[in-house]
Amino acid sequence: MKQKYFGADVPKLGFGLMRLPRVAGHPDVIDVEQTAQMVDEFLAAGFTYFDTAYVYTGSEDAARQALVERVPREKYTLASKLAAWQDPKDEEKAKRQFETTLERTQAGYLDFYLLHSIESDNVDLFDRFHIWDYMNELKSAGKIRHWGFSFHDDPKMLDRVLTEHPDAEFVQLQINYADWNSVSVHSRENLEVARQHGKGVVVMEPVRGGLLANPPQKVAEILHRAAPDRSSASWAIRFAASQDNIMTVLSGMSNLQQLRDNISFMKEFQPLSPDEEAAIHKAQDVLDGIPSIPCTGCSYCTEGCPQKIAIPDIFAARNTQLIFGAAEKGEKDYERAVQEGGAASDCIQCGQCESVCPQHLNVTEYLKECARVFGR
Repeated sequence: MKQKYFGADVPKLGFGLMRLPRVAGHPDVIDVEQTAQMVDEFLAAGFTYFDTAYVYTGSEDAARQALVERVPREKYTLASKLAAWQDPKDEEKAKRQFETTLERTQAGYLDFYLLHSIESDNVDLFDRFHIWDYMNELKSAGKIRHWGFSFHDDPKMLDRVLTEHPDAEFVQLQINYADWNSVSVHSRENLEVARQHGKGVVVMEPVRGGLLANPPQKVAEILHRAAPDRSSASWAIRFAASQDNIMTVLSGMSNLQQLRDNISFMKEFQPLSPDEEAAIHKAQDVLDGIPSIPCTGCSYCTEGCPQKIAIPDIFAARNTQLIFGAAEKGEKDYERAVQEGGAASDCIQCGQCESVCPQHLNVTEYLKECARVFGR
């Protein structure tokens, strides 16, 4: 199922290039060979949208090797992002991120370009650096085809940004059934604001950093009873794709198995039926009753951590205990998470992590909790 946006068909499934496969034994090295095979199968299934970003370590270069150098330019669309908050003291350096992206990808131009992670704490920086005007300049020069922004804040802020910058052509939002009624993520409310402004929406985090691909047992049982042959991830991605005004749903696929599963239910996409929606509502009720750390594992927090704490991995270990009740496995996961970096107790509360967290988590407090639970 496709819909026309900007005069062209946009397939409902997009390939998010943030969680690419890694070379065995080398977790920091992207497996370009496997990525290239994933690209080929994704394109062969009729999908075309690829999403990367300046701050996704190694991703733009991997896009060049696995996609740009191997596939005719007219056969795909490529999106990337400008993170002004990476260079908060230098407007020219911030703007040069675009040229760096073109150098890394060798794509010639970008089909979609986004201001990365707009929120109340950084929106003034994008204003002060004249980034909004810069986007229109890039479009006028033919260097980008369409532009928008990704967003992590509340509906009031989104309404303000879209009112002040109506030239933005689309918005990228975190939408999934776990965050649908969240008072911090505002999935449903932000989608409604985008609709009111007539903006198409690209969905990020449809499986909530992997949580909804492997949900708690009670949730998995609800979904399995409703459709025994479907994966848990299929429910999450189809939920997002079934909403109105959705351009495409980004799936951060990390291996061929995930890719093939996604293709199996998105190639001939069908919106959720009323019975399926009822199953999702039951799953939401269960999730709402489970305490957890709402980290999506984006890892924005880790690069600047002076203590080299693997924050997402530590939070994942704690969530293994909270969500799945697996105390021993959580302890083992924590031990692995701190082998090459700092422990939760090593946090010096500098706040760097909280300044870049798109979920606005009180990271230092969660680390204190983990330190109490896990010790060293």
